[in-house]
Parts: sequence; structure tokens; C-alpha cells
Amino acid sequence: MFIAPSNEWVPLVEYRRNGIPECTIHGSVAWVHGKEVIHSYGGNVLCYGRSMMKPLQIRVFAKELGPVFSWEQKAIAVSSHIGDTEHVRAAKSILLDSELGLMQTPHARPLIQFGQQRRRPRRWYHPCSGEHAAVLRGCRLKGWPRAGYTLPHHPFHLAYLDEIRKVLGPDWQPKVVAKDGCGLPTVSMTVNELAQFYASLATYRDQDWVWEAMMRHPDLIGGFNRLDSTILKSCGEKVLAKEGADGLLGLAIVHPDFPQGLGIVIKVAHGWDTTATWVVARWVLGVL
Repeated sequence: MFIAPSNEWVPLVEYRRNGIPECTIHGSVAWVHGKEVIHSYGGNVLCYGRSMMKPLQIRVFAKELGPVFSWEQKAIAVSSHIGDTEHVRAAKSILLDSELGLMQTPHARPLIQFGQQRRRPRRWYHPCSGEHAAVLRGCRLKGWPRAGYTLPHHPFHLAYLDEIRKVLGPDWQPKVVAKDGCGLPTVSMTVNELAQFYASLATYRDQDWVWEAMMRHPDLIGGFNRLDSTILKSCGEKVLAKEGADGLLGLAIVHPDFPQGLGIVIKVAHGWDTTATWVVARWVLGVL
């Protein structure tokens, strides 16, 4: 299927030298209160939710995993971690030794390696290893097959689509389903729709354990110097933040002026750019 390139990106950040524009960063930003789009700058751009959607994906297993997971295991289940020792330990603790071979994350090295140490690629270093382990554990508890858990016709992904419809409506259908970098399916949506999901995370934060787990263990969500972990630690448990690959940042915000939950999603057009994303996020949070 061919999708025409988007022409709806808007300028988000402009770097100047002595007043002369030198570099302009394009992208999209959407603000949603409940289901109402408040602000939309390029919000009709179609993109993939990538790892930013993990807090919604794991809702498929929230009931089953809640009683059996520790708070660390719950946090690592929605993480995109850098692969340090604590991340690997928490992810591996989810599965039995006999189940480790079921993991289908690609082999990877830690995203940050300190000193002269260079680790060999392993599945557990992959940023999505915690989610994959949680999906495997959840499938076992639900009685679903674990073989093929990364395929788009597996019960896990079909149940995830149902979670999406709870937010966007029963008639919603994905335009495109693709393979994410970790192997799990990722679904195309507009930036406005992604922001609606993040509003729902704030609205229904007391209905499962996702919000509390991310607030209890922010450093397990990303790790050292990661933008989402930094925001989680800086906003007094009022802002849930989650990064996604290739320039995504989702913010779910509890604010008295927005009783139905405020969701804000930032998408940088050229891909991940920590500096530009932080400039936009800091402006957004400063306004609030």
C-alpha cells in the first residue's frame, strides 16, 4: 500500500544565530481534552504510535498481571529502557528460566554503555524486552498461545485493537499495521488520535496499575538522561510521559482545568531529536 507523503508538518522549533534562522524543525503537536481536540498543529499527520503506545497495549493484560507482578515488573512492562543492569534484572524476573527462549526481541546492545565496557548483543538489552516478557506472561495467564505472539493475527494484537476502539469508537479500523522495530505490530493513527489516547490515560488512571507503576519507578521507564524518565520525576505525579521511536513523546496530564484528562502528543518529522522535543515539551508544560 502506498501512502502519499504528508504535507501537513508545521514548524515547531527554529534555531537562530544572531537573529538569522539557521535550522527549522518540523513536526506535529496535538492537545486533546477528553475527546475534544483543543489545539492541533499538523495533527492530521498519519504516523505509527510505536512504543509510545505501550501503556495502552499492556491494558490487555492489566487484570491478569496486576495481582502477580511487583511494581518494578509493572513498570518495566511499559518501558523503553536503555538496557542497564536494573532494567535487565526487572525484565528477566518476569519469566521462568524455561521460558526465556520464547523471547522474540531482536538482539541489541545497551543504549548507553559506560566506560570501556562493551557488551555483546542480547535480547534482554533491547528497549522492549520488558514488554515482550510481560506479553508472554500475560498470554500464559490468559491461556493464549505464546507461539506467534508478535504476529498481527495473534489474540494479543486483536485484543489491543479492541482497546483502541474503546477510546476511538467501535467502528474504528486501522489504516495500516506494520512491524515495529521490536517485532510487535504497530498501528497507524493521526497525531490527534494519539493525543486522545493520552487523554484517556489521565482520565482512567485509577482503573488499572499503569499510571502508579510509572510514577513509582520512573527510571525503569527510560533510564539515565531519558526525556520521559526526567518528566516523570519532575512533575509531582501529575504528568505521565512516554517516548516512542522516531520522534514521539506522549504526555498524559492531570490538571484541574481539564477534568476529562489532557493528552498531548509531540511528533518530530525527521525522527528522534531529544533537544527539539524537549524544547517543545518544556514550552507545553510551562504553559500549564
